Amino acid sequence: MPNRYERNMRGYGANPPDARWPGGAKIAVNFVVNYEEGGENCLLHGDTYSEAFLSEIVGAANWVGQRHWNMESIYEYGARAGFWRLHRIFTRSDVPVTVYGVASAMARSPEQVMAMQEAGWEMASHGLKWIEFKDMPAEDERAQMMEAIRLHAEVTGERPRGWYTGRASMNSVPLAAEEGGFDYIADTYDDDLPYWKRFGERDQLIIPYTLDANDMRFASAQGFNTGEHFFQYLKDAFDGLYAEGVAGKAKMMTVGLHCRLAGRPGRAEAVKRFLAYVQSHDQVWIATRAQIAAHWAAEHPPAEPFRPTELPLDAFVAKFGSIYEHSPWIAERAWGLELGPAHDSLAGMHIALARAFRSASAEERMGVLRAHPDLAGKLAAAKRLTAESTAEQASAGLDALTDAERAAFEELNGAYTSKFGFPFIIAVRDNTKETILAAFRRRLSHDAETEFAEACRQVERIAYLRLSEFFS
Repeated sequence: MPNRYERNMRGYGANPPDARWPGGAKIAVNFVVNYEEGGENCLLHGDTYSEAFLSEIVGAANWVGQRHWNMESIYEYGARAGFWRLHRIFTRSDVPVTVYGVASAMARSPEQVMAMQEAGWEMASHGLKWIEFKDMPAEDERAQMMEAIRLHAEVTGERPRGWYTGRASMNSVPLAAEEGGFDYIADTYDDDLPYWKRFGERDQLIIPYTLDANDMRFASAQGFNTGEHFFQYLKDAFDGLYAEGVAGKAKMMTVGLHCRLAGRPGRAEAVKRFLAYVQSHDQVWIATRAQIAAHWAAEHPPAEPFRPTELPLDAFVAKFGSIYEHSPWIAERAWGLELGPAHDSLAGMHIALARAFRSASAEERMGVLRAHPDLAGKLAAAKRLTAESTAEQASAGLDALTDAERAAFEELNGAYTSKFGFPFIIAVRDNTKETILAAFRRRLSHDAETEFAEACRQVERIAYLRLSEFFS
């Protein structure tokens, strides 16, 4: 198998599915409270340096071999005060919340865990520790994941059904999918809707998270400076997505919060204002990620899509070798390109085949042109066209010409082939007999270079129309 590009740059494309949110909601809104305090890097937790991420100390550095009193106390604020402020805001409004709970942090905060459970909040896992995983060996990360699940169940009474690593490695999502017990994984930021991703023989639901509608930008160099900035951004995001829902393309919005950040009074007021703004709208579904996952699994179960880029060479050529008339070598060369999930579509496969055609020599492309039959010519009369050409010519009525029309085509075919050295080529399905004849006469006036380019464009158009039957 040649190199395959694993990233999916296509997603749902121009026509995402109708989310069909409950009650005809125009948007699903999910609030996430990240509970990390007590799970961050700290010598007390067996780490070799202090925490430096997501605090009021913008630009902080890890202190190797030392505790960081200021950093520790900032995190402690989130547990001691910030959590309770957010808890009051959401419970007073009776709004469901998803918790991304770091297992070791929750084990150190029993009162907060009980409050989450009494409020009916969803308890997803945020890993064993709130640390960086990018350099951790896969086996070590797997071991931490399994311990996070065990400890989460011990602290809360049941295993987590959602997973978000946060400071993820390239192994985090595959490891979580491999574990097999998660209704969803949230370690992506690549869409406004849930989607299914294939891991081996398993389809895993992905519910993308957010780093823009997220209070973490209070702790970044380019970010929110005031509660008003935060509120306005959340409002703009909501308004844009709500409008898309009204237009028939309902989406999902996630708001990411941290107890030590949004739990500060000036920021919590922005959360309160935004929550009131959301609740002032009709047809809004405020849901946990578990509820969203259950809905998506019921309404949009995984399907088995057509994945041509996963075909072996012989199967690929058997499928697409006739797209360019009598030129299976184009499919062979296309198969050898760097293809990926974005090419498992009409546009993707069309471009892959067109690239192989366009990069061929002039002589090779001329061979493709000469492989095409005359329109309403002798091969058609003898019923010796390919199945594709037969159907195409019939679509414009070229299989049922009057004597006068047949004579006109014979005359034009002869003049055209004599001048350019290849048959007249046009995407018949885009035309009628009348427009074909008009194009015939017009293009006879072209010089050789202009007409060669036009004929090549028509070959690509024919290929596109043929391919469309595989992706309808």
